[in-house]
Amino acid sequence: MKRVVVTGIGLISPIGNTAKESWEGILNNKCGIDNITFFDTTDFKTKLDAEIKNFNFEDHFDVKTIKRTDRCSLIAICSAREALTDSGINKENTDFDKLGVFVSTGIGGFNTVEEQCFTCNTKGNKRVSPLFIPMGIVNMPAGNIAIDLGAKGESVSIVTACASSTHSIGEAYKTIKLGLEDVILAGGTEAAICKTSVAGFENMKALTSETDTSRASIPFDKERSGFVMGEGAGVIVLEELEHAVKRGAHIYAEVIGYGATSDGYHITSPAPDGNGARRAMERAMQDACIKPEEIDYINAHGTSTHLNDLTETIAIKNTLGDAYKNVYVSSTKGNIGHLLGAAGATEAIFCIKSIEEGVIPATINYKVPDEECDLNLVTNTCLKKDVNIAMSNSLGFGGQNASIIFKKYSK
Repeated sequence: MKRVVVTGIGLISPIGNTAKESWEGILNNKCGIDNITFFDTTDFKTKLDAEIKNFNFEDHFDVKTIKRTDRCSLIAICSAREALTDSGINKENTDFDKLGVFVSTGIGGFNTVEEQCFTCNTKGNKRVSPLFIPMGIVNMPAGNIAIDLGAKGESVSIVTACASSTHSIGEAYKTIKLGLEDVILAGGTEAAICKTSVAGFENMKALTSETDTSRASIPFDKERSGFVMGEGAGVIVLEELEHAVKRGAHIYAEVIGYGATSDGYHITSPAPDGNGARRAMERAMQDACIKPEEIDYINAHGTSTHLNDLTETIAIKNTLGDAYKNVYVSSTKGNIGHLLGAAGATEAIFCIKSIEEGVIPATINYKVPDEECDLNLVTNTCLKKDVNIAMSNSLGFGGQNASIIFKKYSK
């Protein structure tokens, strides 16, 4: 089996338009949550979201491309470009026939879907754009990245709701591990903050109606009341170790474990005993050949909903046993909200940076401890701590769970 390492990162988030800016936002406890600007929220209980800010698409694309491409694909392409540039990969040092793209989205071009359905209903079917389908379908972020970069390897989009991009990273890791590709850009993107999607999440009572930005997304806090929708894109470059060493690449971290399971329980609610999440973590640890006490940090799914945070707490404790008391846990959704299909990739990048810089991100805006969520939480201030092994958890609607494990690289 081949070893797989991370050699490039790209990220657009509600707290930064590059990976560097976003990580600096984490270090400075920056909160990217603010009032929704995309539509009038007068008739909505939900008033807050986490939007990307001051990102000028005209700096990256021509007007024609912007009009023909959904927002979720545009930010995915930008993150992929950043990651590839960061990695130093080019056609002189890499066979692009063995460069894959595993980039997911949970919902896809939802803004396009909403817009074109409105057009069909108000102006008639003849006015629906001929580009509606290629702009809206969920595989297009991966497809558009492959077209933009000229990647000719396997290109897929794994859709498992909020676990989508963690599954993509995990499956990309497995693909390289088997020697099927040399390099894969893996991650996720989401840009689905529009009337219809917010209405759907609101009516299922998943979103918070809190109007105080500092108390809206508060994972593991006893007063948590739902998640805050965010948008963004995160892409990492996964590379076969020998390929990376041969070209003198900078190695951020090594991927050592991946586990995925299903709850087989409910379309939206996690299994109350956390069994599915537990088995995903256990599978990842078995793949990595590590013991619970070897894990330094877990970036939890931590959505700020009552059920998720409670069941994930149970799952972590059941997975780690007594070791849970010494393993640091935090959720960065207090900073960036819930990026849905892009959440796992974004949080994986934060794990990678945590390993590289020896800093554990904090769960910001945490005030009221919940005795049922009694993990070893890092709260309000980042913790300076050497991190050798970090795990990232993602739990999606449909009971689809994924865990990925990164380790500090050593020869």
